[in-house]
Amino acid sequence: VKWFFSLVWFVVLIDIFCLSIFTKMHAALGICILSAVICMGRGHHYVGHDHAKAQTHQDTAPDDNIVSLVTAANQNFGFRLYMKLAAHADSQGKNIFFSPISVSVALAALSVGARGETHQQLFSGLGFNSTLYTQADIDQAFQKLLKTSSEETSEGTAVFVDHGFKPRPEFLETLKQFYFADGFNVDFTNSTESANTINEYVREKTKGKIDQLVENLDGSTVMYLLSYIYFKGKWATPFDPDLTKEDLFSVDENTKVVPVQMMNKEERFDIYYDQAVSTSVLHLPFNSSCSMLLMLPNDMKALENAICPAHVTKWLKWMNSRKYDLYIPKFSIKTSYSMNDVLTEMGMTDMFGDQADLSGITEGQKLAVSKVVHKATLDIDEAGATATAATGIGLIPLSFQYIPVLKFNRPFMVAVVDRHTKNILFVGKIINPNI
Repeated sequence: VKWFFSLVWFVVLIDIFCLSIFTKMHAALGICILSAVICMGRGHHYVGHDHAKAQTHQDTAPDDNIVSLVTAANQNFGFRLYMKLAAHADSQGKNIFFSPISVSVALAALSVGARGETHQQLFSGLGFNSTLYTQADIDQAFQKLLKTSSEETSEGTAVFVDHGFKPRPEFLETLKQFYFADGFNVDFTNSTESANTINEYVREKTKGKIDQLVENLDGSTVMYLLSYIYFKGKWATPFDPDLTKEDLFSVDENTKVVPVQMMNKEERFDIYYDQAVSTSVLHLPFNSSCSMLLMLPNDMKALENAICPAHVTKWLKWMNSRKYDLYIPKFSIKTSYSMNDVLTEMGMTDMFGDQADLSGITEGQKLAVSKVVHKATLDIDEAGATATAATGIGLIPLSFQYIPVLKFNRPFMVAVVDRHTKNILFVGKIINPNI
């Protein structure tokens, strides 16, 4: 068994209810790594949908320029979202980890059913310029991005619809055609059974990493939309489990340390030292088009305040290969966020209140979003002894050769990027590998 790196689940839960009883019910929008969910609730008939605003799709391939612009917008959105999460009070002293591309997919899928100012806010928050491209352009771009993802990545969406709820057929068709949505009919008045159905789907798609996404479903729920991504990659050159030893990891400046299992490998690595942000950047490729970047800064706040897609592009372009004695902690973490505040700060406000216009989802009900939740897991692990011996990790240097040590024994940032599509699949910060 080779060393492997696996990232599992992004979930967005958007629970949408009739606004006439909005104060008596609440909906849940959850984003969890490997799944995004939109949950909607029952309500009264809604009149006044502007059919002229509905987008139509042409049977043509998306313009490569549009795909590039959407990819760039996704990258920028990911780092803007990271900064909001890092600054949030609930994130202080905790690990951060999420999937920018999965959040983008979930909110883009929601925008299919948004109209008016709600749609404009979603577009603006995601970084999509509505004067340059339409909803149809965005849908086609995501279709291509999802089709061309790495072989190590499994992405898609799912829609759970209450048997008494009547979504617009064009909404469901768009999700199926462009976001590869699976469709299911459930009875949300039977909260236990419907929760079990959703959890079983999530459990299957996350290979058991998330076994209970939802617990107490409101009987007024009428729809869940999940957007998921699952990634599991094998290192291009695996580590030797026999070299993994217990070591210490400095959690903070107050000299608090925790024991960790530290992986070790001595060979040539691609490294870049960015003087502008005083950060050592390590590039570790997988057996695919994907790579992991590990960023060890002298000042974490300085890196967090500055990091943007241009840094990633620069680092990958100017890496230098050199022999290092490398140490990386082995760990497994889980993160969970309530994202209402950060998305509101990013300008996506109307979807949470009585100004919400999601009339592109259904003609029969006025809908709104009440809660956004994000959950994610990250595992960097080792197993077995079948890792190939051709990596040369046992080479002994000559006594006069100096081999610098690069040890990730203090807080660092991590990102997983697809070098082919340029998508940033995951990004985060490891404060403590043990939590």
